[in-house]
Amino acid sequence: MRHNVSGRKLNRTAAHRKMLYRNLVTALFKHERIQTTVPKAKEARVVAEKLITFAKRGDLHARRMVARKVNEPAVLQKLFAEIGPRYADRPGGYTRILRLGNRKGDNAEVAILELVDGTARPKVKDSLKRTRARRILQAEEKAEAKAALLEAAEEETAVTEPKAETEEASEAAPAVETETEDKKED
Repeated sequence: MRHNVSGRKLNRTAAHRKMLYRNLVTALFKHERIQTTVPKAKEARVVAEKLITFAKRGDLHARRMVARKVNEPAVLQKLFAEIGPRYADRPGGYTRILRLGNRKGDNAEVAILELVDGTARPKVKDSLKRTRARRILQAEEKAEAKAALLEAAEEETAVTEPKAETEEASEAAPAVETETEDKKED
């Protein structure tokens, strides 16, 4: 029986498994949303929530404990500067797992692991209907942009024509001055 035995082995050695969790957690804090299989997401969630709790503390010992698990210094800085204070009033449950279905190649169940109240949005494949609707909207936006450019070009030509008349007048004015200067010289 498996009494009090926690964690999944994921068909990996202990060192490989620990590094996998480090990489998943680092990517999660960097992008605030990652896509992986459901068992990996469930295990990475445990590690990530502990690290966010450390980041909420914010002291030196907590930073050193988190630095053991996070691979990139910039991500460590982001965790303590942005993510930890964001969840200061939240007692737990910093992550969410959204199931996407099965992967086409190996039929593995895929999920998105994300930070709750995160700013990142998923790159989820749209349905055919949504894709067509987006293309129609993009075509309409392009048509509006072309119309705006044509109007701007017409305004420019309308504005440049009077400028041309004023330029001709300004060119004629110095010619008159030179004639008067010539007369003064005579």
